[in-house]
Amino acid sequence: MRRGSLLVDHIGELVTNDGRDGDPLGVRRDAALLVEDGQVAWIGSARDAPAADRRIDAGGAAVLPGFVDSHAHLVFAGDRAAEFAARMAGERYTGGGIRTTVGATRAASDDDLRATVGRLRAEMLRQGTTTVEIKSGYGLNVADEARSLRIAAEFTEDTTFLGAHVVPAEYAHRPDDYVGMVCGPMLAAAAPYARWIDVFCERGAFDADHTRAILACGQAAGLGVRLHANQLGPGPGVRLGVELGAASVDHCTHLTDADVDALAGSETVATLLPGAEFSTRSPYPDARRLLDAGATVALATDCNPGSSYTSSMPFCVALAVREMRMTPAEAVWAATAGGAAALRRTDVGRLTPGARADLIILDAPSHLHLAYRPGVPLIRQVLHNGVPR
Repeated sequence: MRRGSLLVDHIGELVTNDGRDGDPLGVRRDAALLVEDGQVAWIGSARDAPAADRRIDAGGAAVLPGFVDSHAHLVFAGDRAAEFAARMAGERYTGGGIRTTVGATRAASDDDLRATVGRLRAEMLRQGTTTVEIKSGYGLNVADEARSLRIAAEFTEDTTFLGAHVVPAEYAHRPDDYVGMVCGPMLAAAAPYARWIDVFCERGAFDADHTRAILACGQAAGLGVRLHANQLGPGPGVRLGVELGAASVDHCTHLTDADVDALAGSETVATLLPGAEFSTRSPYPDARRLLDAGATVALATDCNPGSSYTSSMPFCVALAVREMRMTPAEAVWAATAGGAAALRRTDVGRLTPGARADLIILDAPSHLHLAYRPGVPLIRQVLHNGVPR
């Protein structure tokens, strides 16, 4: 059924991400945008705006593409607020608390898990996130990994099988057996609901050999590759991800020169997750170093109950500018077009003819205010697939 046309006009600053004239944000002033059947049909000067069935007057505000959050763990039960309090009192983050969430998630009903995903997805949408990737990783057995992905697929098309999050307690002394299960019956059960496969390649999780084996099995099953790497310290994960053609290597907190060179010379996106550093009091990634080398950088929330319990992309934009030496324009691009690149999507993260009509209207005249006014609810209105939310 045709939805009719919708004109968004009197836009003071339109961020298109079309990269024209050397401006990666492709900013247009005094602009308008026409939506038809859920897609951007036209952009141009407000004075040249065509007629439409409906109209939204932006009132001189800024309009941006919807945020693309390319790294989130939303299928879980319980919380780890006490763990957070302990870190704030000086305890070091090691990733070990994941097993606490595994126990709660296994014990939860489908309806309980679905309610958590729905609540967090609604939070994200209110804050301008129109596309989100959702991982499994808190089931860590065949049945619970498959149901986590089945539930995630009700909310997004970008679902990621993360059976290799950590080795669960029952396999603590048999990691090879667990890897065999991940590559065998767990992958077979999870693959019908997943687009991607991911591994936490890190000290205390999975080493390079196990990571390579798991990702190779995922590729053979038709899944794209993603990777958690170099969060807790230097390691082989970044270069392994580039070697395997990963769409994205995520965290990238501790990088050698060889890691940076590998990312800069590849199509693999470095997805930075400043919410995790904020919540764990860890060093922030050096985004400036990556950008100056020519690497593609994305920003994402890493929303999860342990190390980054935020659903706010505007918060991550502000952190990236304040703590990671990104300019406001670089951070906005990374949170929109960068996230789309990390998901290898061309239909989102931009506002150009043919793109999905996912956009946000700020209660502000410029994208600069996302970093300039941290913590302020600046998202006035969200359109998702051309529909006001």
